[in-house]
Amino acid sequence: MPSRPATTHIRKKKMLEALEKTLGVVTKAARLAGMDRTAHYDWMRKDPKYKAAVEAIEEVALDFAESQLHKAIGGGDTTATIFYLKTKGKKRGYIERTEHSLEIERPIFKGIELDVSADDGTG
Repeated sequence: MPSRPATTHIRKKKMLEALEKTLGVVTKAARLAGMDRTAHYDWMRKDPKYKAAVEAIEEVALDFAESQLHKAIGGGDTTATIFYLKTKGKKRGYIERTEHSLEIERPIFKGIELDVSADDGTG
């Protein structure tokens, strides 16, 4: 019978393989690996090597998503193009600005309305 550390190592490897297959979706990977997802999060907190391996898988998943975005843009998907420009084209001015207005009522202290206008001392 394998020792506890050996069993844990095997379970971690199985979970990493499942994460690769599911592009980092933890719930699906845990189900595929036949384990509870809480073990994964526990390993993420306690094992830097395991965490680094998971983060590498997340980067692969991000690369895949970006490649799908580029395919959509290449296919003429206007929404994908706008999304790309809003996220990657900010330095070229492709940003959405929102304007906010704030109205402040005059403060009242013990029934007396306070004047909060700027006083520059000249008046």
